[in-house]
Amino acid sequence: MKRSELFFSVLSVPVDWLMVVLAGLTTYLLRTKILSTFRPVLFEFNLPLDRYFLLIVGVSFLFLAIFALAGLYSLRATRSLTEELARIIISASAGTMLLIIYIFLRQELFNSRFLVLGNWLIVIIFVILGRGVMRRLQRQLVGRYNFGVHRVMVIGEDESSRRIVEEINSNPAGGYRIVKQLANPAIDEIKFAIGNPGVDEVILANPNFPAEKVTELVDFCNDEHIGFRFVANLHQTLTRNFSVDLLGGLPLVELRRTNLEGWGRVYKRIVDLAGATVALVICSPLFLVVAFAIKWETAGPVFVRLNRISKNRHFGLLKFRSMVENAEELKPYLMARNERADGPLFKMKNDPRLTKVGRFIRHYRIDELPQFWNVLKGQMALVGPRPHQPDEIAKYQKHHKKVLSIKAGATGLAQVSGSSDLLFEEEVALDSFYLENWSLWQDIKIILRTAIKMFADRSAV
Repeated sequence: MKRSELFFSVLSVPVDWLMVVLAGLTTYLLRTKILSTFRPVLFEFNLPLDRYFLLIVGVSFLFLAIFALAGLYSLRATRSLTEELARIIISASAGTMLLIIYIFLRQELFNSRFLVLGNWLIVIIFVILGRGVMRRLQRQLVGRYNFGVHRVMVIGEDESSRRIVEEINSNPAGGYRIVKQLANPAIDEIKFAIGNPGVDEVILANPNFPAEKVTELVDFCNDEHIGFRFVANLHQTLTRNFSVDLLGGLPLVELRRTNLEGWGRVYKRIVDLAGATVALVICSPLFLVVAFAIKWETAGPVFVRLNRISKNRHFGLLKFRSMVENAEELKPYLMARNERADGPLFKMKNDPRLTKVGRFIRHYRIDELPQFWNVLKGQMALVGPRPHQPDEIAKYQKHHKKVLSIKAGATGLAQVSGSSDLLFEEEVALDSFYLENWSLWQDIKIILRTAIKMFADRSAV
């Protein structure tokens, strides 16, 4: 899913909430200012506008919950207008019915039947209007300004391929742009074509594409972080994470590297922002003490920015300096003492490059606390695979690169399951399991286990 689709899906939540509140206010004003000339208003004193507004705000969250249960916030870019209208009507009707049942069970008469039934109709109208405006805005931004479009390569030239190409070309507002179409290419030809025009999604429409080439193509798309879909008459099962969509009347199956998609990304980012902000505020006094101790002992900066890779992007990992200033230059001379001979990582105990303060802050993992700033900036997540160095990643085998599909984390399943005592293959297996089976609850458990491990585990020294 492209960022534009996720953006408008997330935007629909506050827009729906606003429409429900405006519908409630419109109903009240319609009854008290216009219809009052035909029928006197009897509830102005026990239900004034300010009290009614608070009531509407509370009811609006009930409606949002019902909208969510009805699937109005499911991340599907191709939901038909008719389907969306039906879901809105059913959801608004269900919310209104719950209100009527609640009033009945309280055994009291509501101030105005019009406020209940009129609000039902006006909510439907306003929510439809709000979503109509968003649809029009999305189509304008995508159709005219290419906002978040999918740059697609289509593989195949049969009837299925022709229908897909015609559908994409006839509907520029759908968010797809064909930059290349190949009939029955070799893998090397596909790789070259993807790099030249700039492709972020491959649609395999050729049902006779050889199975071994399909597997190699999927691996390549995973390594390059390119979306992959195929017409559903292929019989390979290539991943446990997939979604099915329709394009030109044909079912397309999208293979995902992880189920951390759509709303999962939103929830995870919210937790990252909240957790990193709270942690930085709480740890700020400790930061001052550590900074003073580092400067007191040795010359050099308080912080170091280490070149690391997160989701295939370079960034500067922020840590308290725990080593002498030229530590990286001395690393080649220590490679013979590397205790991680099972993989590309470097690890040794009693590292002579450590300072006295550095040994202490590593003992309690205090040196890693500035990483919360990387999390706040969006370069890392609170939970994810370990961020590794470019020279280490250059030595990765193909199956190791799967862990680069999501952001690196300040902590992760591998870190709380054995830390540096794990073999590299075991670490990759745990990180792969994490990204295949991500859940918000799993993140919370890993964060809690990390807090405990900071005081119980000393393998970082």
